[in-house]
Amino acid sequence: MTPITDKELAQFRRFIFEAAGITMSEQKKALVEGRLGKRLTLHGLESFGQYFNLLSSGEHPDEVQVAVDLLTTNETYFFREIKHFEFLRAQALAARTRAQPFRVWSAASSSGEEAYSIAMVLADCMESTPWEVLGTDISTQVLKGAARALYTMERARHIPPDYLRRFCLKGSGEHQGKLLIERNLRNRVLFRYVNLNVPLPNMGQFDVIFLRNVMIYFSDDTKREVVARVISSMKPGGFFCVGHSESLNNISNAVESVAPSIYRKAG
Repeated sequence: MTPITDKELAQFRRFIFEAAGITMSEQKKALVEGRLGKRLTLHGLESFGQYFNLLSSGEHPDEVQVAVDLLTTNETYFFREIKHFEFLRAQALAARTRAQPFRVWSAASSSGEEAYSIAMVLADCMESTPWEVLGTDISTQVLKGAARALYTMERARHIPPDYLRRFCLKGSGEHQGKLLIERNLRNRVLFRYVNLNVPLPNMGQFDVIFLRNVMIYFSDDTKREVVARVISSMKPGGFFCVGHSESLNNISNAVESVAPSIYRKAG
């Protein structure tokens, strides 16, 4: 297998931009080689150009999804950026007297830690008020892992101790050093494939949407398009949480800032 060339890297940068709206820098050559190299070996290919041609042929849609999975997967952990979950708790407590479900969307849920963190908060404070959590991602591989709900303890270091006892099962034997989200909570979270870079399916309206630590990979034009789609799925007065290093300034006029990295839709 020959090392990836600048021309081949440019091809994969265009590939992932067209598939997921992600702007990959020229400094990601080692990442592309490391993540896709095994696929070349599997298919008996000698160059990344040959692999790109395989993806572009239209004859291997499953392999295209594998490549997207490998190039978009990012590590996450439970209760990342805790301020957002404190804010979520306050909003959920304020909604306990209403009859309609309190709905939260984890719009780039990756391997599921964010969606299950949301579910723990809602299960803890919503009492008899109905609630729903939807987790979506462009990677079918990480969605399978999210539905399995089995994680290393390292990713659980920020779960509050009470939540660990109530919502997590400690692994033993072959699962030593891991935890499993308990069945009742696991069954309350729905995961599905959604590509934010194309028109969204009808998923209903949400009270709170988390789209965090993803837009840093988008161009400004892609951010505007994605945010407009996501906001269309927010209830009037709903809240939009982005990563602490992200901002919607000059991206959308449909929401206003109410706290660092938290925005509210008018209405």
